[in-house]
Amino acid sequence: MATIDRQTPTLALAHALAAAGRGLPVFPLSATKLPALRSPHHGEQPPAHCRGECGLPGHGVHDATTDPAAVRALFAAAPRATGYGIACGRAPHRLIGIDLDVDPAYGSDAAGALRQLALQHLFTIPPTVTVLTPSGGRHLWLTGPADATVPNSAGRLAPGIDIRGSGGYLVGPGSVTAHGRYRLAPGTAHLTPAPCPRALLRLLTQPRRPPTTTRGAALTPTPDRRGEGLIQFVLAAHEGQRNTRLFWAACRAYEHGFGDALADALTAAAVRTGLPEHEARAAIASAARLTSRRGEETNGAA
Repeated sequence: MATIDRQTPTLALAHALAAAGRGLPVFPLSATKLPALRSPHHGEQPPAHCRGECGLPGHGVHDATTDPAAVRALFAAAPRATGYGIACGRAPHRLIGIDLDVDPAYGSDAAGALRQLALQHLFTIPPTVTVLTPSGGRHLWLTGPADATVPNSAGRLAPGIDIRGSGGYLVGPGSVTAHGRYRLAPGTAHLTPAPCPRALLRLLTQPRRPPTTTRGAALTPTPDRRGEGLIQFVLAAHEGQRNTRLFWAACRAYEHGFGDALADALTAAAVRTGLPEHEARAAIASAARLTSRRGEETNGAA
């Protein structure tokens, strides 16, 4: 595990400036991977929905900039920052982050799931910038066209595959978190983000499917395809994994704004694995409380 010391903020700024010099909009992160600057609207009632229009820093990904002087000012205001976030979906690169989680304890193999999608939809992932995460996962950096808006999603493509698009951000290489350091994968440091394959881009931007009915009866309540992967992730749980998998899936759903809509479907899936309903609902409620405390600033992080 990486050590956080007095030099960590200095190194984080250096890495952030280097990324900004390559045209990647950046902003400071804390050791929890959350924006390091507190919102200037904290505690306001009703809650403000400002995205930086007020002119003050503290708006998370909306603070991201490529201007070196502005980057230095942000880090000066956040002296305890240990890393930096890279805003996705912004010109010139219009970065798309493919976040592949690896969880051997639960048999989760997001890289294998991506390979299966590639075979099924006839695309290949080109050599591109790849960042290794402290948990053993990896972030693939791709670029998107100007006329496509890629939304953030969790488990929509497959369990363990999260997408960071417009309004989201990736933790930049060189960042240090409470769980370790983010590093460039060997052999990818010299690469630039590769264009997203057309077939994959279609999967990422396809319209949401509205819930369908059969003979007038509503299907298991899910808001759209965003939640299908999370439900399958819960259904695949074995004894000893059920509560943890459910909590993880509920956190992802609430982080992306459809937790309440997916709660009943997640509960039903957990009950099918043998978890008592009251335990399932308690786990989902706990996930809702945790993600609500993180606030607006956490949306779209990876």
